[in-house]
Amino acid sequence: MPYRTIATLQSWIDDFRTLGYDDAGILRVIPQDGDGDSDTGLIAARLRSVSTTFYVAPETEPGATGWAVTFEPRENAAPLGSARVLALSGELAMLSALCTFLQGRAEAFVNART
Repeated sequence: MPYRTIATLQSWIDDFRTLGYDDAGILRVIPQDGDGDSDTGLIAARLRSVSTTFYVAPETEPGATGWAVTFEPRENAAPLGSARVLALSGELAMLSALCTFLQGRAEAFVNART
């Protein structure tokens, strides 16, 4: 999946930020442990409304262009008041939009190569 290179993912995140999502500033591209010298990356961040780390990565099935959010496990419960739940809903909406955006970019990448 050549569209998983760190440079490609970074350019897609930069493009996504121009769409105006308030929380897109928390996103960063990090290297992913890959086979050999592969240059693959993941998109990671820490949510602002609750101390939860997540990463966004493409689905791994051959030919798949979908993306999924994986939330890291937490050690403690995280009770949230209504204001923080509202903030969390905005962050989750941004993550959903990001996955849709990345899927569109991945599909365009795959279709351009065929």
